[in-house]
Amino acid sequence: MRSLWKSLLVTPFLASVGCKSDGGLSAGDIAPDFLLKGSDGNSYQLSSYTGKKAVVLAWFPKAFTGGCTKQCKAIAESSAALKEYEAVYFTISCDPLEGKKGIVKFAESLSVDYPILSDSSKSVAEQYGVLGDVLPFPKRWTFYIGKNGRILKIDKSVKTGSSGDDIAVTLGELKVPKVNL
Repeated sequence: MRSLWKSLLVTPFLASVGCKSDGGLSAGDIAPDFLLKGSDGNSYQLSSYTGKKAVVLAWFPKAFTGGCTKQCKAIAESSAALKEYEAVYFTISCDPLEGKKGIVKFAESLSVDYPILSDSSKSVAEQYGVLGDVLPFPKRWTFYIGKNGRILKIDKSVKTGSSGDDIAVTLGELKVPKVNL
C-alpha cells in the first residue's frame, strides 16, 4: 500500500516541484559535507579532503550481518589496490559507534585497515538519500566523490564479495590519479 501511495501521490508531486524521490543526489552534484566518528576513534569531515583526495563512501545496512561482513572484508582485502589511488575510502552505516553491536567492535572483528564511519543519527544517510523506504537501514550504495567535492558516480548495484575490487576498477575508470611512488 505504501509503495502504491508513493507512486501515485508522492513521486509525481516531487517531480512537479523539481525534486528526485530517491534522495536527490546524482553525478555532478556537490556531495553533502559531514563530520562523523570512525571506528579508529578519529573524526572525519568530507570537506577536509577537498582539493586533496577523492573520497569513496561505501554504505552498508547493518554491522555483523552476512552481506555487510562480506562487503567490508572484500574492501579490506583490496586495500593494496585501493591505496594506489589518490583517494580515501570508508564504509559507513547507521550503526552506533560503541556497544556490543557497534562499528568499533565490528571493525575489530574484521581487522579492517580503514575506518568504518558511524552515522547513528541517520542525518548523513538522509542527506545522501540512502535510507530504505520500509526498513530504517541504509541501502548498499557506493558514492565516488572527486577532489572537487562533486559526486562522480553512485553505484546502486554493489556486489558484496567483489566490492573492494569493484571500487578499485571504478576509481581507474573515473580517472582518479594514482599515487606517485
